[in-house]
Amino acid sequence: MPRTTDTDGQPVPRRLLAAATRLFAEQGYDRTSVQEIVEAAGVTKGALYHYFGSKDDLLHEVYARVLRVQQERLDTFADADEPVEKRLRGAAADVVVTTIENLDDASIFFRSMHHLSPEKNKQVRAERRRYHERFRALVEEGQESGVFSKATPADLVVDYHFGSVHHLSTWYRPDGPLTPQQVADHLADLLLRALRP
Repeated sequence: MPRTTDTDGQPVPRRLLAAATRLFAEQGYDRTSVQEIVEAAGVTKGALYHYFGSKDDLLHEVYARVLRVQQERLDTFADADEPVEKRLRGAAADVVVTTIENLDDASIFFRSMHHLSPEKNKQVRAERRRYHERFRALVEEGQESGVFSKATPADLVVDYHFGSVHHLSTWYRPDGPLTPQQVADHLADLLLRALRP
């Protein structure tokens, strides 16, 4: 039975994910071997295969862990007892901040998504669709209540915002002039300005 923690008490799955994330970011998914991951994590191949069935499973989990956090936070914003404009702005800013906080994970995923098995690819698409649909529901709620303009279809509004989010890894730098929250505020404000009646 593989150990569940390493000598420092760090859970083995977390250690494997940290090693995989660093190596995928530095070398690329396709140029990183399972052997390199287990050596960097300080565990055996048996331990890796106990927790993750394949390198493909590690790639899926790199992205899925971020998406789980973002979905949970979006649900909190969407369910809040506040005006729709405030809920949408909060959700729009939050997805920017959480993406920047996990920039390696996001860039790895968008660079390497095509390496996922068809089954895993389908699963990720379903998870992303659920997130986008919940976000779109906020836009539609505001449009139906007259708070937001109906001039632009809700689907296009959502694609516009997430297009910006998905490109953060190509230009955002932690040592740049804007903090994650400042970037988030600017992008959320752009979204709301586009929706004004």
